Amino acid sequence: MFIGLEKESSSPTEKLARKESLKVQKKNYRQEKKRVAKELFSALKDPSVVIMSNWLKIRGTLKSWTKLWCVLKPGILLIYKTPGSDHWVGTILLNACKLIERPSKKDGFCFKLYHPLDKSIWAMKGPKGESVGSITQPLPSNYLIFRAASESDGRCWMDALELALSCSSLSKMTAKSGRDGDLSGSSESSHILQLLQSSALTNQDLLPLNDSMLENHMENDANSDKSEREAHEDSDNGANENGGRLTEESDMDQSDDVYLQATVFVEEAHEEMGEAGEASQVETVSEENKGLIWTLLKQLRPGMDLSKVVLPTFILEPRSFLDKLSDYYYHADLLSQAVMEESPYSRMKQVLRWYLSGFYKKPKGLKKPYNPILGEMFRCCWLHPQTDSCTFYIAEQVSHHPPVSAFYISNRKDGFCITGSILAKSKFYGNSLSAILDGKARLLFLTRDEEYIITMPYAHCKGILYGTMTLELGGKITIECEKTQCYTELEYKLKPFLGSSCNVNQISGKIRLGEDVLATVDGHWDSKVHLTEKRTGQQEVLWNPGPDIRRQRLKRQVVQVDQQEAFESERLWRHVTRAINDKDQMRATQEKFVLEEAQRQEARERAERPWNPRLFTFNSDTNEWHYKYPDTEAWDPEHCLLQFEKDGVIQTKEKSQRQRSSFAYSQNWAAQQKVRVNGKHRKSSSQPSSCSQNTESSSSTPEPNHESSDNEGFMNQCARCTKEVKDIALIETSVAAIQKTQQDIQRNLSALGRQITRHKTAEESKSLSGRHCLILCMLLLFQLLINYVFT
Repeated sequence: MFIGLEKESSSPTEKLARKESLKVQKKNYRQEKKRVAKELFSALKDPSVVIMSNWLKIRGTLKSWTKLWCVLKPGILLIYKTPGSDHWVGTILLNACKLIERPSKKDGFCFKLYHPLDKSIWAMKGPKGESVGSITQPLPSNYLIFRAASESDGRCWMDALELALSCSSLSKMTAKSGRDGDLSGSSESSHILQLLQSSALTNQDLLPLNDSMLENHMENDANSDKSEREAHEDSDNGANENGGRLTEESDMDQSDDVYLQATVFVEEAHEEMGEAGEASQVETVSEENKGLIWTLLKQLRPGMDLSKVVLPTFILEPRSFLDKLSDYYYHADLLSQAVMEESPYSRMKQVLRWYLSGFYKKPKGLKKPYNPILGEMFRCCWLHPQTDSCTFYIAEQVSHHPPVSAFYISNRKDGFCITGSILAKSKFYGNSLSAILDGKARLLFLTRDEEYIITMPYAHCKGILYGTMTLELGGKITIECEKTQCYTELEYKLKPFLGSSCNVNQISGKIRLGEDVLATVDGHWDSKVHLTEKRTGQQEVLWNPGPDIRRQRLKRQVVQVDQQEAFESERLWRHVTRAINDKDQMRATQEKFVLEEAQRQEARERAERPWNPRLFTFNSDTNEWHYKYPDTEAWDPEHCLLQFEKDGVIQTKEKSQRQRSSFAYSQNWAAQQKVRVNGKHRKSSSQPSSCSQNTESSSSTPEPNHESSDNEGFMNQCARCTKEVKDIALIETSVAAIQKTQQDIQRNLSALGRQITRHKTAEESKSLSGRHCLILCMLLLFQLLINYVFT
């Protein structure tokens, strides 16, 4: 009655005001719908917001499989016939989907996206407004079954889909038009966008988004909506709630501050490569530069050290020596493969293959890199697409007289790190000079606790006074592993005086296991190198840097010049480099003199005080330089999230307790699924357990009630299955320990057998020598008897 009376007593003016208010509300409603649609289409079209993309096989309604290109974005999964965006098949809305692993007898890894209430999971339009997709086999409307090529790929897709299922609201972040209260104003939202757009981070790196970051982000959205609904009732309370949300956001920003602090690397724009073969190692000096060389040679004596001699800029390669030392890691993926090899001999072969991969990159002509300034630093990294890891490189000039460069390389996820230092020395011999790299590099395989000690060849330049200037590599190098007793010796040979072009850049060597020669190596270090097995005589190509290998070089990521520190190589030498590239030798000499004079002034001000390097420390016991922040523990996927670098310090971000629990749960579930597929679980005839699951056959479509029981089984894991999974894990650990013990016993037996064989051979040689003496004595007596008879 009260409502009726109120309505009757309403004046025409109030009715008109209410009508106008309703019009405004409807207008705002339509504008909001358009804005949301615009933002969604913007996120669909933006190529930078992609969590993952790859080929997947999808099972159609006709029970056959079709290979389609899948692009995963926050909240949606786009399906195309080709990697381009021209042949759109369909778009799946993930906000109403559930994800579950699907056992299968076929090769690969299967998982299923489905709607728990058998509703359609497809969007009505495509990213460009398409209403009809490309023609392909019919696909189900309420579920899709996917097959990845391998289990690792499938696990990556499962993790990425879990992320996309949780962050469907992140599609707003790519909206180009900002508004008040937009997500782009939040530091954590922009951080999430940065993670989604970063090509350097893998799918595992995105796991933190499944933790408190996304949870708080969605809670903040919910609180924001609630405050908007209640704004007309109590604006003061709404303001207080907003203040509380800001505090929560700042706390969360501090907890994830490690991501914001990591150094930003970008792919190197250009890489200069010299010609293959002898052509890039020979240079004819112009008449103008010959005068400079003669002026320089007047100051030198045979056997003199050239470390304190100022060289003309026309022979300089426009990059620092710290930069040049990174040439050995463009094929660091070979070390990732070496860690996985089972036998010591196979690992040594792979290490030798990686070692040879660092020499074929040559400058154009005979060039020498800059002598680094004391305290100079260089850093870069290489992304490994196959393992979703990253190799970080850090180098620093730790001493100037004598010039010592220290370096550290780390890729914990792939299980290797390298540390070492190089003392660069030069000797003048009249018509030739040699650049000697005195020092060792220590390669450590983290999971095997094996250390390989590696030495370097020297560079020899001849034809300075007369003849053609030619650069070669010479000397003997070794790669030695004390634990496995595997040893490689390699000789870089200089071209003989009367040699032909086939004698240029020759190498030869052997791979030994103890005293036994396992294989011989010969070829040319800048082209093809052959390895011949000693026992079988079988020959294989160990290394051949042809066009295919050059295309497989990892892309180096560097820090942009404007973001580098003052003493980073590229920024420090940028004026000299620019002058050399402009072929302005006078200006290059002046810029180089400015740097050298500043270094001398700094040394005078420092006087007798020792220089303290920033990233390396000297060990007087081993007479070697070591990185101050090494991390040589093996990578633990349960605790380690990703490796990153900041200010020259290589660090590892660890997972939170919740992420570790989630990881352990997924591992247990995977083990349980494997056991169940192999038929090792007991089947109850009376009542199924709460974690049982109906396996779909490849020839029939499952019923909806089966799918709900699948989801229920996935969410409720029974205690008996958990106990069995733990027992299986303990058994696997015991079996691995037994296998390792058997390998140690086998290795000891082999060594004992070799010792017994040597002992028997020595005894036989002794017995044979005694027998030979007896025969000789008998022959002498017989000869004397014959002489006596005939005389």
